[in-house]
Amino acid sequence: MSTSEPGVAKAPALESVSMTAFREQISQPVVAAFCAGGVAGAVSRTVVSPLERLKILMQIQSAGRDAYKLSIGQALGKMWREEGWKGFMRGNGTNCIRIVPYSAVQFSSYNFYKRNIFEPYPGAELTPLTRLVCGGAAGITSVFFTYPLDIVRTRLSIQSASFAELGNKPKELPGMWATLVRMYKTEGGIGALYRGIIPTVAGVAPYVGLNFMVYESLRELLTLEGEQNPSAVRKLLAGAISGAVAQTFTYPFDVLRRRFQINTMSGMGYQYKSILDAVRVIVGQEGVRGLYKGIVPNLLKVAPSMASSWLSFEMTRDFLLELKPASESASL
Repeated sequence: MSTSEPGVAKAPALESVSMTAFREQISQPVVAAFCAGGVAGAVSRTVVSPLERLKILMQIQSAGRDAYKLSIGQALGKMWREEGWKGFMRGNGTNCIRIVPYSAVQFSSYNFYKRNIFEPYPGAELTPLTRLVCGGAAGITSVFFTYPLDIVRTRLSIQSASFAELGNKPKELPGMWATLVRMYKTEGGIGALYRGIIPTVAGVAPYVGLNFMVYESLRELLTLEGEQNPSAVRKLLAGAISGAVAQTFTYPFDVLRRRFQINTMSGMGYQYKSILDAVRVIVGQEGVRGLYKGIVPNLLKVAPSMASSWLSFEMTRDFLLELKPASESASL
């Protein structure tokens, strides 16, 4: 008995040491923000997948093409009749594969830049302008890491749609990897996977900056006296408002991004030479409204998307921060 007792006593101790080390790592602010950002991205995109896909189909439809020149309800009904539930979720798998690292990098880089560059001292409150710049830097960082997945998601979203210009739909649709490889081999190598990144960055930087600036400002405003944090409902409200404000101001850049992502696909009616050329052609043929195509389903999805994103981010982050071993807890 005496020879076995030390071994029995050691196992829990070893488990405790490894678990403590894990909790110490996962509860680091930047790591917690990275993990929570990934969860937030997956939750928010899945919640609004049908509206996200409908927005893309409307955005890429140029003048004289009316396959999706319908009301929101009619367009969603058309998608359901032609493709069923899979149509609502088309491209969402790729979108989640993209958005998990995208959102994780965005939230964690914001946390990193905030703590290491923009805070004059630990725990200092940032001004709205500083939050805008910090958020913009985080948005640019996340775009560069995940852009090829974004352009593939756009291609997958339209391949099964009933656009007459694209001809008959293929019997078997290519998947994410097959689309990625084909674009690389036939459309110009690595440059093809980053087509449209300039208007994307031009739109993402102010969008993410505005999102963080408005959300954190509203979060402070909605935190009642004596409270450390606002309630879940008030967090949802702050997230919905911040997303709507950011999307409205930067939406034309999103339309340009989608157009450039399929600029080399035959049959879609446009071959833009530059951003200025794209703006000139779109406004000339479709009016200023052409730069806002798809904004209605986009705004409809913004409230639940950003609200669920911010709430799931904060809940996951706070849970992970609370895992920090009590003996080593410090001001976070």
